Amino acid sequence: MRGPIAPPQVPLAASRAEAFADLVQDSVERLERRWPQLADIDFLVLEVPHLDGRSFNDEAVPLGGTIAAREGRPARVVIYRRPVEIRTKGRDERAALVHEVVVEQVAELLGLTPETVDPRYGED
Repeated sequence: MRGPIAPPQVPLAASRAEAFADLVQDSVERLERRWPQLADIDFLVLEVPHLDGRSFNDEAVPLGGTIAAREGRPARVVIYRRPVEIRTKGRDERAALVHEVVVEQVAELLGLTPETVDPRYGED
C-alpha cells in the first residue's frame, strides 16, 4: 500500500504557501498575548501586491499593507508572500521578516510605533 510520505500535520506535507501562512499565524498569536484586540483584525496572505498600473523598483515593492475597518468589515492586515520570500533565505530569516512586517502593519493600524507593539522589534 502506498501513501503520503508524511501525515498532513507534519511540516513536510505543507506547501510553501501553507508554511508561510503558518509563519504569519505564529506572529499574530505572539502579538495577541499583548494586544487582545488583534482578534478583531483579519490577517491575510496574498501572493503579490496589486500594482494598479504602478511600477515598483525592487526597494519599493511593499511587503505588507493595511485596510481600515469600514461598514461592518473588520480592519485587515495583508502580508505579501512572494516579496517576503524573495528577500529571505531560510525559514528563520523568513519568520523574522514576517514578524517584522506584521508588527509594522499592526502598529500602523493601531496608531502606535512598532517598538510599542513589540518591544523586541528590530532586535533580530
